[in-house]
Amino acid sequence: MWVDGFTELRKVWNKLKGLPKLRSYLLSFWFYSMGVQTVMLAATMFGQKTLGLPADKLIITVVLIQLVAIAGAFLMSKFSAIYGNLQVLMAVVLFWVVICVSAYFVAVYKESGHSAEFLFYGLAVGVGLVMGGIQALSRSTYSKLMPETQDTASFFSFYDVTEKIAIVIGTFTFGYIDDKLGMKNSVLSLILFFALGFICLVITNRIKSPGEADKLR
Repeated sequence: MWVDGFTELRKVWNKLKGLPKLRSYLLSFWFYSMGVQTVMLAATMFGQKTLGLPADKLIITVVLIQLVAIAGAFLMSKFSAIYGNLQVLMAVVLFWVVICVSAYFVAVYKESGHSAEFLFYGLAVGVGLVMGGIQALSRSTYSKLMPETQDTASFFSFYDVTEKIAIVIGTFTFGYIDDKLGMKNSVLSLILFFALGFICLVITNRIKSPGEADKLR
C-alpha cells in the first residue's frame, strides 16, 4: 500500500513538469502554508507563553477565531468571484504578513508592562477572517488549475502531502527560533514564508494558459 501511494504521488510529480502554472501555484501554496498552519497551531501558545493569558481567555480566543472564520470564508468566496482567485490569495497572504507584524508589536507592548488581552483578541479576529478563507480558496484554486483527469484522488493526495510537509517545516522553524530568540521573533520570522508564497503567486498569475480567466473566477 505504501509503495502504491508513492507511485501515485510520483505520477502526479511527473505530470506537474508539463504544467508550469499549477507547479508554480503549488510552490506558493507550500510556502505560505508553512506560515498559515504554524500560526493556527501556535496562536494559543503565543497567548499563553508570550502574553500570559489564562486558559479561559484562550478558550474565548479559539471560539472567536472559529466564529469569525465562517464570515471570512464567505467574504473570500465573494471577493474571488469578483477579482479572481489568485488576486484575492495575494491580498490574503499580504494580510497574513500584517498579522505577523502586529503580533510582534503586541508582544513588545506586553513586555513594556501593559495588558495586551484585547489586542490579542483583535489579532484573533484578524486570523479568523483569513484562516477559513485561505484554506477554502487555496483548495478551490488548485482544483481549477488541475488538468482534466479521472485521477483527482492522486492530485489531491499530492496537495495534502504538500501541506503536511509545510506544517512540519513551519512548526520546526517556529520552535527553533522560539528556542533561540524568543516567540515574538519566531512569529516575525514567518513573514519570510508568506513573502516567498506571495512572490510565487505573482509568478503564477503571470503564467498564462487557455481559458484561465474563466476557471479562476
